[in-house]
Amino acid sequence: MKTLDVEIAVMEYLDVRRNIVVPNVFWGMPGLSYEADVISLTPSGYATEIEIKVSKSDLLRDKRKRHNHKSKLFKYLYFAVPEKLQNTALEVIPERAGLLVVVENNYGTYSVRNIKKVREAECNKMVQCWDYPRRFKLAKLGAMRILSLKMALKNREKGKENDCEM
Repeated sequence: MKTLDVEIAVMEYLDVRRNIVVPNVFWGMPGLSYEADVISLTPSGYATEIEIKVSKSDLLRDKRKRHNHKSKLFKYLYFAVPEKLQNTALEVIPERAGLLVVVENNYGTYSVRNIKKVREAECNKMVQCWDYPRRFKLAKLGAMRILSLKMALKNREKGKENDCEM
């Protein structure tokens, strides 16, 4: 399972119709000193960070990060991993972190990925509610991500058209 597969499953799970959900947030986010793989912001202004890991080595390396995923910006911290990493994740992720496991069910050429919450995250008592300028900034970063993805898709389609001309 690839990072993108886990990211999509997590974003669907976080209910993009109700919450602002943005992947790969770092640049331009005031108060954030490291990249968050996925941020989910509720209508009440509280954010959750989801750290995605798809290999055992990546999980183990995360323990060496100096920031240790500690931030007043996040009420909850979750790690999201493929099912095969569940036991390793439970051993190495911080005690305060929750765990989301992506379960893949294959039906021939069709597969479905669902999230199973294995462990609840502890509430960060030092969390700050996001003010409106910060909420707007996150929404703006999400919109910028959409534009860059659409441009990448357009370039990919253009490349396929060029392949057909040869």
